Amino acid sequence: MKKDLTQYIAQPGRKVSLKNFTTTYPAEGEKEQGEIQLEEVKKRLSLLQETMYASRSHTVLVVFQAMDAAGKDSAIEHVFSGINPQGCEVHSFKTPNDEEYAHDFLWRHYKALPAKGKIGVHNRSHYENVLVCKVHPEYILTENLPGYTDVKAIDKRFWKKRYESIRNFESHLSENGVVIIKFFLYVSKDEQKQRFLDRINDPEKNWKFAAGDLAEREHWDEYMDAYETAIEETATEQSPWYIIPADKKWYARLTIARIIEDTMLGLNLKFPELPEDEVQELEDIKKKLSKDN
Repeated sequence: MKKDLTQYIAQPGRKVSLKNFTTTYPAEGEKEQGEIQLEEVKKRLSLLQETMYASRSHTVLVVFQAMDAAGKDSAIEHVFSGINPQGCEVHSFKTPNDEEYAHDFLWRHYKALPAKGKIGVHNRSHYENVLVCKVHPEYILTENLPGYTDVKAIDKRFWKKRYESIRNFESHLSENGVVIIKFFLYVSKDEQKQRFLDRINDPEKNWKFAAGDLAEREHWDEYMDAYETAIEETATEQSPWYIIPADKKWYARLTIARIIEDTMLGLNLKFPELPEDEVQELEDIKKKLSKDN
């Protein structure tokens, strides 16, 4: 992996402090060049995805987590817009419905996994269960788990088990050909405020703002703690976390695209080669078609 991309990896087995990561990109005046570079990366990603689809040997699962207004939706739109829709599946996870609450917390995420050969994108993911639910443990009670009828029962042991479940889930996927890339779009509190104001001030963006977004902002420090712990507990060599500076959207999109490209290049993807008899059969068909009037 390119050296300048490794700086965003949360190193497995090490303590994670978001203070050691940046929310912004220091250089100015590079947006136009960055957007050109993104288009070039997208073309290469399209070919990589086509090769993976043909080989059917791997699946790539891209997970996006972030605070509101960090740019998840626009990152997905810009990074994956050049990929054949047949080879890419995007799922956005909202509050679980009654059917989903009737199963374990990973059930709906397992159901949404892409088939071999495809790229799956999860806009929010199974990590909501150790992020939003960590900040609002009362949500856990809705899962109707044996022994958990009061928030006081949701202790450190509970969260330790939940992180373990996530690690086991991702380990199982990795062993079965699913390559997991996890992105935390790290936006600053000041930038989130400005984006909220932009949404309120622009009538065409009003629909993007919800009063609940402001309520969650009041829990900013709690969320930062929850993210640090979740990343620290689940960052592995097989399923790495990348903490992406998200104050500049163009840079976040380019960085995400480059990391995905780098990861897919590491898979050494190749188009499948046909057996000799099938190659010969194609040659015979080619000759017949060439003589066909």
